Amino acid sequence: MVHAMINIREHTNRILNILKDKSEAIDLMAHQYESEVMEPGLRPEYIGKAKKIMEQDAIKVGTLEEFRKRYGLE
Repeated sequence: MVHAMINIREHTNRILNILKDKSEAIDLMAHQYESEVMEPGLRPEYIGKAKKIMEQDAIKVGTLEEFRKRYGLE
């Protein structure tokens, strides 16, 4: 667990006091921010997934005609 000293406005303090404790309130807000506001590219799980994809070997597609032939799109 990480401990932090923070400075917040009085209004923010009243909002945080609605829940059981301020730690719970901050955890809840951070989770909601991550799921509703952050772009997928900034989420830690997305970064891990992107790194795995980047480690894979590239597939040579060639020309559009070769692509269509390979995947039966003709």
